[in-house]
Amino acid sequence: MPGAASASATLEALEHPIVQAPMGGGPGTAALAAAVSGAGGLGFLAAGYQATDAVRADVDAVRATTERPFGVNVFAPPGAAGDPAAIARYAEALAGDAARSDVELGEPRHHDDGWAAKLALLAELRVPVVSTTFGCPSPAAVAELQGAGAEVWVTVTSPEEAATAAAAGADALVVQGVEAGGHRASFDDATPGDYGLLALLQLVRAQVGLPLVASGGLATGRAVAAVLVAGARAAQLGTAFMRTPEAATSGMHRAALSAATPTALTRAFTGRTARGLVNRFLAEHSDEAPPGYPEVHHLTAPLRAAARSRGDADAVNLWAGQAHALGADLPAAELVRDLSRAARAAVAEAVDRLGSGR
Repeated sequence: MPGAASASATLEALEHPIVQAPMGGGPGTAALAAAVSGAGGLGFLAAGYQATDAVRADVDAVRATTERPFGVNVFAPPGAAGDPAAIARYAEALAGDAARSDVELGEPRHHDDGWAAKLALLAELRVPVVSTTFGCPSPAAVAELQGAGAEVWVTVTSPEEAATAAAAGADALVVQGVEAGGHRASFDDATPGDYGLLALLQLVRAQVGLPLVASGGLATGRAVAAVLVAGARAAQLGTAFMRTPEAATSGMHRAALSAATPTALTRAFTGRTARGLVNRFLAEHSDEAPPGYPEVHHLTAPLRAAARSRGDADAVNLWAGQAHALGADLPAAELVRDLSRAARAAVAEAVDRLGSGR
């Protein structure tokens, strides 16, 4: 059994135990991260899909708005390239979609999203918190970031990944349950962790002594209270912040989030497992989509761009967690405060029930 959880100065200093999940590809903005941090939570920028100059500009924009800590998330290298023949077959299956949209499919490309350059930039900028998705930095990379003043948080989806991150020297773990919207953060997409969040929190807490940030399907103060009682130091929410005015979520995505549409896991859009709202594209292509990230991401990018431009919610990825319908249209700072206030009330109510013996 691990000992008491190590300290995280950032987590200990939060006024509210609310972390805004990094959301690449559009919804995440510097304005959103700054609003959450300014309200006493922890805002995050997403470096995924971004050029280093754009990441630098976002960091500067947050610092121009608030002096409070914030984080930047980086995609770890995706591992081996996908099977070219399987990706070519998938391209053939998408030919009808391309013809209907009057676009050419994108060129599949395999790359590491500028991993080393982005880590070097974040060390240079002395970003307070650096989190990773899709893998764990080497112990040397963790030490370099820590030497530049950063806390290193690694996103994990299984107890085994948690042990690897702890051995690498991580300061905290973002524990992502399968309920989460967007990409699964698993180190290996061939064997993604499929644990529900509460089960995973218990298993990871039994294995490592690091501070835990719970993520996946959290949308209400009661849910925040639940994960705090289960041992997390903070709750990370993504989908709940997509309807805030500071987020750059598209209009059709905002509208879809408020409906009781089911979600499903799919590789259809990017070649890597992700949870989104079920629509035509997801339903038609999930079974035939091969693993291959970021090749499939580049392959389908023109289709998704065309769908967004014409407002076609049936042909674009609509990432969402399982509790998406419980979200609200609130400014980010107000949402942070409301979640924290409701969590405190829920904990007090639970304590009262325990004390009464009912």
